[in-house]
Amino acid sequence: MPKPNALDFVSRSIILVVDDSPEILALMRALLENEYDIKLADNGEQALKIVQSDAPPDLILLDVMMPGMDGYEICRILQQDPKTRDIPIIFLTAKNDAEDEAKGFHLGAVDYIAKPISFPIVMARVRNNIALAKRTATLRTLSEKLSRYLSPQVTKAIVEGEQDAKIQTKRKKLTIFFSDIKGFTEIAEDLKPEDLTYLLNEYFTEMSGIALSYGATIDKFIGDAMLIFVGDPQTLGIKEDALQCVRMAIAMQRRMAVIQENWWGKGFSQPFRKRIGINTGFCDVGNFGSQQRMEYTVIGAQVNLAARLEHECEPEGILLSYETYVLVKDEIECEERAPFNAKGIAQEIRCFSVKGIREN
Repeated sequence: MPKPNALDFVSRSIILVVDDSPEILALMRALLENEYDIKLADNGEQALKIVQSDAPPDLILLDVMMPGMDGYEICRILQQDPKTRDIPIIFLTAKNDAEDEAKGFHLGAVDYIAKPISFPIVMARVRNNIALAKRTATLRTLSEKLSRYLSPQVTKAIVEGEQDAKIQTKRKKLTIFFSDIKGFTEIAEDLKPEDLTYLLNEYFTEMSGIALSYGATIDKFIGDAMLIFVGDPQTLGIKEDALQCVRMAIAMQRRMAVIQENWWGKGFSQPFRKRIGINTGFCDVGNFGSQQRMEYTVIGAQVNLAARLEHECEPEGILLSYETYVLVKDEIECEERAPFNAKGIAQEIRCFSVKGIREN
């Protein structure tokens, strides 16, 4: 019995050929089957069923002129579906004038091959587009992985060329969010490491999801603390950024009440109690570090003030600076608290507690 070739274990790319001509389907199968797994469809409905199956093709060779649903309509449907829009489509058709070709590219095709078919051209373009699709998929996967280490907004800005990966900062008015867990050190000492890991990961996952839904940029996790800001790299305007940040904080505290009940039900007698400080002011934001290692972050006295507010906040509460309160007071009901002094800040700090966190 012959030994299996190592290439036999390599997953082969799948190519779907869509054409109403049995002769063309047979020719394309004979041409491509030595290098690729081939699927055939002689009408649009059958093609869509294959593409939307659990084993979609890696590339589609698509005829334009077919009875019923033509190739342009198939391409339009596939481009509108997020699950299929990234599958490269090459039109393989007798419609070879410039207007038809332009229409194909406008609909999202990656290439356009005119009949009569030249087998060397078909093979070359199929190989090139398969290779390009694989590189694109690899880059997309890498980008998704990197986005877990960077804020998605920052990753998107870098990928789209809006933000360069070099040391540079800018001065912007942002709303800064700082939170931690009251008594975390004592809680951590009483928990097994695996329980602490479970609680922290679930906590950060829930809070991060809320932050991203409000368009906030997650700066970093510091132990049990979270530093988040709103207003960069995307902004809705200073007032709306502040409102979004406070709405986010309220959503987090409401979610914490649900999480606490779940933890009590699982036997954790010391569920986390979150406290939040929010401040608005001018900060330096951008890439800080060295040419070898940098971090997209925010620094400045306004960040420190948010941290001081968080420290003064009651567990399960939200404490705002006067600057943030002025921006949100028309929508968010607050109550002024006694001013306090903090190390490194000359003036007394006026602060306002958000009321009605548990109300809808």
